[in-house]
Amino acid sequence: AGAAMVARALWALLAALRAGWCLLPQSGYLHPDEFFQAPEVMAGDILNLQVYYPWEFLSNSPCRTVVFPLMTSGVTYWVIKSLQQLDICSSCINSYTLLVSPRLLFTIFSFILDYSIYRLAPFWGADPWKALVLLAGSYVTLVFYTRTFTNTLEGLLFALLMVLVSSRKSSGRSAEPTSSSLLGVITAAGFFNRPTFLAFALMPLLYWASLIVDSQKSIKTLINDFLKFILCACFTAFVFITADTFYFTSVSLDNLYSTNKSSLIDVIVQLHDKMVVTPFNFLSYNLNPHNLVLHGSHPRVTHFTVNGVMLFGILHILAIGAGFKMLKKYVHQLMLVRWCCRGLPGLLVHCEGSPILLLFYFVPLAFLSLFSHQEPRFLIPLILPLVLFSASPSRAVKWKLLIVLFNLLGALLFGCLHQGGLIPCLFHLEQLIHSPASSSDPQHYTLLFAHTYMPPRSLLNIKKTDVHVEVIDMAGAGEETLCQTVEQQASNFTCSNCHIFIIIPGTVRATITKCDVSFKNETLIFPHLSMEDPPQIPVLSSGNWRSQLGLYILELNRDH
Repeated sequence: AGAAMVARALWALLAALRAGWCLLPQSGYLHPDEFFQAPEVMAGDILNLQVYYPWEFLSNSPCRTVVFPLMTSGVTYWVIKSLQQLDICSSCINSYTLLVSPRLLFTIFSFILDYSIYRLAPFWGADPWKALVLLAGSYVTLVFYTRTFTNTLEGLLFALLMVLVSSRKSSGRSAEPTSSSLLGVITAAGFFNRPTFLAFALMPLLYWASLIVDSQKSIKTLINDFLKFILCACFTAFVFITADTFYFTSVSLDNLYSTNKSSLIDVIVQLHDKMVVTPFNFLSYNLNPHNLVLHGSHPRVTHFTVNGVMLFGILHILAIGAGFKMLKKYVHQLMLVRWCCRGLPGLLVHCEGSPILLLFYFVPLAFLSLFSHQEPRFLIPLILPLVLFSASPSRAVKWKLLIVLFNLLGALLFGCLHQGGLIPCLFHLEQLIHSPASSSDPQHYTLLFAHTYMPPRSLLNIKKTDVHVEVIDMAGAGEETLCQTVEQQASNFTCSNCHIFIIIPGTVRATITKCDVSFKNETLIFPHLSMEDPPQIPVLSSGNWRSQLGLYILELNRDH
C-alpha cells in the first residue's frame, strides 16, 4: 500500500511536469514535421498568416489529410482568433499562443495514454501504477507526446485500439461485441492520419478476430461483427475523402450547380474526377525508393539497433532479450501450430500476457523496418505495449537508476538543447518586428536563416498582406553559397529603415566572418545544439563553450 501511494504521488508529479513544461514552453525543436504537418498550415488558413506550405499540402500532390490538422491546431487557432475578435483578449494571437495552444491540446490528449495504461495493466498482468510511472517518466511522453506530430495521434489511436480489443465481458472470455464499430472507425481514421497505422493495428485486430472466433458465437453473429467493422471503416473513409476533396480542390456545391443544366449526375461525376484520397498519394510517394532517398536512407536494422534504444533505452534491450527467449520457447508450437493450437487465432488466445505484448511491439517495428527511411519518432506509438510488458513485477526493477538517468538525459537533449535556440529566436524577432517603434515607423526586415531547421514562419505572426518581412531559409548551404547570398543582401542594403538579420549556430559562426560584411549587433540565444553542425569536444572544454552551444542573431552593419 505504501509503495502504491508513492507511485501515485510520483505519477501526479510527472503529470504536472508534463503540463507545466508544455506551458513553459519547451524550447527543443525535434523535427520540422511538428510544425509543417499541422500548425503552420492551419495558421495560414485560419489566421491568414504568412506561412510555408509543405509539398504534402499542395493541391497537385496532397499526401496528408486535412481533417486532423483542422480538429487540432485548427480548433485552437479558431479559439484564439475568436477571443481576439470578441475583444476578450486584445493580443491573443502572438508567437507564444501560436506555439503553445496546439501543443497544450496535444498534451491534454496525451493523457489518453495514461488512461489506456490504467485500463490495460490489470488485463495484461502488469502493475497499474508501476506502468503509469514508467509511462509518465519517459521522455518520449514528456517531449514527443506533447508535440504536434501525426505520430503522436497515431500513438493515441493505437492506444484506443488496444483498449477496445482488450476489453472483455465480466462473465468471461468473449470480446465486447459493440467494439467492432469503433474498431472500424479508429482503424480508418488512423490509416488516413498515417497509412503506417496499419502496421500498428495489425496485431490488435488479429487478436480481436481471434477472440471473436474463439467465443463460439454463431456464424451469423461473427459475420455481423465483421460487417459492422467494414461498414464503419468505409463510412469513416468516406468522411475523410469528402473533407480532403473539398479542401484540396476548393470544390463548392454552389459552383457545381452554377450551370442550370447541371444535374445530380454531373455533380457526382465532377466530384469523382476531383476526388482526393490522401493515403494512396502518400503510399504512392513513399513506396518509390527514389523519393525516400530524398528524405534520408537508412539501413533496415536502424529501428531495431538505434532508434528503439534512442527512444526507450534499456526497456527496448530487455524486450529484445525476452523476444529471443519467447522465440526459443514457442518455436516448436509454431511449427506444430496446426495440430496443437488450431491455427494462429488459437495461438493468440491461449498465449497469455507477455508473448502477445511482445508481438504488439515487434510486429509493427518489423513492418516499419521494411522501409529505408527510418526516423525515431516513427516508433513512439510502441511505448504502450513496451511499458505494459516492462511493468510486470519481475521486470525493470534493478534498472531503476539507469531508466531515470536515461530519461533525464533524453528530456534535456530533446526538450531543451536540440535546435533549442530557434523557437526563442523567433519569439525575439516577433517582438522586434511588432515593437511600438516598428509600428510607428514602418521597417523592412530580411531574416536569413542558415544551418538551422526550417523556421516556422507562423511564429513571426506576420499577416499575408504585410510585405515588410522577408524570410530566407538557406538550410545547410555551403560557405561559398552562404557568403554570396549575404553579400548580395548587403549590396541591396540601401533604405534607411531596412534591417537584415543573419541567424546562424555558434558552431558555424566563423563562416560568416569570412564574408565581406560586418555586423553592428549580435544576440546570443542559449542553449542551441545542432546535430548537423555539432560542437567539437576540445572547443566545449574551452572558455568558448557557450558560443558553441548557442544561436546567433547577427544584424548587418549598413554603414559597411
